[in-house]
Amino acid sequence: MDVLSTAPCVQIRGLTEIGSTSMRSFPAVFWLLLTGSAVVWGGSPDRPPNLIFILADDLGVGNVGCYGSDRYRTPQIDRLAQSGLRYTRAYTAPLCGPSRALIMTGRYAFRTGATNQDRVGQLKPAAETMLSVYLRQAGYRTGAFGKWSQFPLQPSDWGFDEYLRFSGSGVYRNTDAKGESYVVNGESRRLTADQYMPDLLHERVVDFIRRHREQPFFVYYSLSSVHGELLPTPDSPAVEPDLMADNISYMDKLIGKLLSELGQQNLLQSTLIVFMGDNGTGKGQADEATIGGRRLAGQKGTMQEGGALVPLIVSWPGVIAGGGVSDGVMDSTDFLPTFCELAGVTLPSDRVIDGRSLVAEWRGTQAQHRKWAFVQLARNWYVREAQWKLNQAGELFDMGGAPFAESLVPQSADTPDSREARQRLQAVLDGLNPAGGILDDGDGSGRHAGRKKEGNSGD
Repeated sequence: MDVLSTAPCVQIRGLTEIGSTSMRSFPAVFWLLLTGSAVVWGGSPDRPPNLIFILADDLGVGNVGCYGSDRYRTPQIDRLAQSGLRYTRAYTAPLCGPSRALIMTGRYAFRTGATNQDRVGQLKPAAETMLSVYLRQAGYRTGAFGKWSQFPLQPSDWGFDEYLRFSGSGVYRNTDAKGESYVVNGESRRLTADQYMPDLLHERVVDFIRRHREQPFFVYYSLSSVHGELLPTPDSPAVEPDLMADNISYMDKLIGKLLSELGQQNLLQSTLIVFMGDNGTGKGQADEATIGGRRLAGQKGTMQEGGALVPLIVSWPGVIAGGGVSDGVMDSTDFLPTFCELAGVTLPSDRVIDGRSLVAEWRGTQAQHRKWAFVQLARNWYVREAQWKLNQAGELFDMGGAPFAESLVPQSADTPDSREARQRLQAVLDGLNPAGGILDDGDGSGRHAGRKKEGNSGD
């Protein structure tokens, strides 16, 4: 059993489900208690589901209660997991810009050039198509709310009908330059002293949902939380606040408020909710993001498990069984083909889409949609199975101790199992051929293009 699967379990259709017959038998009771609203399950067969993608900033698995966090409590996120499916091997790029490019294009970085933070800012709508464009073509109203700074241009240039964006990362109040203003649909506005950006984002998301509830909508909700520099929340104590715990708690509270709003609008039955971290926990917080008293190997920006392994929870009442835990691997390119399938969009034939649809897995008709995940940052990459990892240097790691340890297996010490894994994963890398794609020209950190290493600004 994967270390992140901490609840008593039974196996169902290739997924590991929490052994609670009351939760699985009475999902409507759960949502009634959570939101105060009764639910009609299954949604309308005449329209595709609404799509809400919540992307937390610098939130790793060690920061989330249902993943076994020792220090942090996330009751609303945990309840979301109880209503749907929680992944224990979900991977993305270890930094936010390349990670977001994977989500939005469904294509690996060696195809798009989004190998580092700066190169993400050089993507062009003429060359790459974002998920929002496909969904808008299918009749969705599309809204982007929150962090956008790694991408070039405005969200409206990439298929979003409405947006609120701020500059940089970790914007909470107007106490520093990046928080002094934000942009709403092309109009620059001042963030006033009494405004708190996470609350402002929540209000805009709720307003968008209320105005477009009669047609399918897509919300890309890119949180400020919990990227540094952290500030006290409206709920923080005046004396000696624990800023990381406070910010996680406030983020969790806002997610609970969003679920309540969906219940009040009778939209739960017709809405798919994805909650995900954009990369692992930041270096300054990683030592405290322990699980069972153990620190993860690596953190944000590294090619170890703690860099690319992220929390991922998917809730779709009436379709995805409640309390499920998937131990299969997935990577963040999978969202584009998944959402397109749900929207009835045919994928383009003029480019490679690396993602693989999760719809059959979510509907319970397929146990696992892929056998490996691919992770790249700058000139480093690896392919990851449940048990093994092989990187660009041909180094094979036994991942049986993940996410806390990665054991290098020298070729001279190969067993029959490791030898077979080495050959199998090398064949995957040979098929992908990252070295034959767009090569990274940066400093090797994944942050900068064509210049020496600098600080962590804008990540």
